[in-house]
Amino acid sequence: MKRGKGARMARLILNGKSAQLSAVREAVFARRAAGDRLDVRVTWEQGDAARMAEQAGRDGVDRVIAGGGDGTVNEVVNGLMALPREQRPILGILPLGSANDLATSLRLPLACAPALQAALHLPARPVDVPCLDDWHFLNMATAGIGAEITASTPKPLKRLLGGGAYSLIGAFKAWHVRHYPGRLRWQDGERRVEVCLLAIGNGRQSGGGHALTPEARMDDGLLDVLLLHDVGSPTHWRAMRHELETRPSRGTYVDTFRADWLAFEADEALPLTLDGEPAWRRGFRVSVEPAALSLAVGTACPLLSRPA
Repeated sequence: MKRGKGARMARLILNGKSAQLSAVREAVFARRAAGDRLDVRVTWEQGDAARMAEQAGRDGVDRVIAGGGDGTVNEVVNGLMALPREQRPILGILPLGSANDLATSLRLPLACAPALQAALHLPARPVDVPCLDDWHFLNMATAGIGAEITASTPKPLKRLLGGGAYSLIGAFKAWHVRHYPGRLRWQDGERRVEVCLLAIGNGRQSGGGHALTPEARMDDGLLDVLLLHDVGSPTHWRAMRHELETRPSRGTYVDTFRADWLAFEADEALPLTLDGEPAWRRGFRVSVEPAALSLAVGTACPLLSRPA
């Protein structure tokens, strides 16, 4: 049952690895002292955040705050999407990860105290939620080399170097670029491709700050797609980098377009990441549920195109 006016309750779902951080504890105590009604649930293992988010909606909590990295946000989103639309609480973000790609793109505060205050008090805006088969994501799905980099970056290195860890591992991977052949389909076309990198953006950046879909919007009902294909020897990389900067709709190495759905049937299993979480698939289909969640963001958020 929803609580009455004046009795709004928020629930922080906190990644267990961050539970003992003094900055987090101090931020929670400060918000309670300021009068915010905030309870805390701490995760122990994978899947806890999704279960806790779903339960928060069933408990009538008004606002759920995902405290952790992009993977924690992803779990919370999947928990909220398991609820009927009318039961989904507002989602706030307390960024505590190594990359925090989504929070950075949204221009949310990254320091604990202001980030928690923002998560509790920023106005809510409706945002789209894409879904790859049965797995929802809020920021970006990548396939190919981007997913290889994310999956192969050791967690201690992520914590030590932050987003720069992904670039470091990527520099080594670049000398062994692999292609994944298959058939790509979307509402406006179909073609055979050799995928080096496929980025499907609702947000703009992934892998610790790489702006793969810089024109993406989270409220337009569309996926922003970057396809990097047919990359040959290092002698071609200068031309490829130029196309990545100019972003042609159909180039020699780079294609960019928008779609309301996208499917890829690969000749072999290829690596994927959804909001930084790794997986392997032989084929997949991505669609969008428009305005599926209410997200706590500022009125000048660059990922939103519609006025408040």
